Amino acid sequence: MTHSDAFNAGREGDLRGVIREVGGLVDAVAGALRELDEQEMTGTDSTGRVVATVSGSGRLLTLRIDPRAMRDLDHVAIAQVIQEAIGAAREAMAEGMGAMISALNGGLPDPDPHHDPLAAHFDAVLREGEHG
Repeated sequence: MTHSDAFNAGREGDLRGVIREVGGLVDAVAGALRELDEQEMTGTDSTGRVVATVSGSGRLLTLRIDPRAMRDLDHVAIAQVIQEAIGAAREAMAEGMGAMISALNGGLPDPDPHHDPLAAHFDAVLREGEHG
């Protein structure tokens, strides 16, 4: 049983141990987020003509449009395939973040997003990445 388990069960135990545990978890999360941000995820539209690459935080890094798309698609269709490719890349990024969270929580079931105190923080990080 960890210090935090004892604390959650109402047995305060070693408060310094709980603080050390929480500090270790914060360090692990920060390290995992740094590692994730250094990764690059790629997504492609359904035609394969547009490829987007995003960072682990969801920031668009590159966008490659096949010249055939410029010739064969009108401006509305090009916008749609670009959005599709970026969405696919960001979905890959979200899967990477999910895997990171699973690794950090030791295989416990994912928390209910409606009751997760960190959900708002992760949403803010993702929104910031979209504008960064």
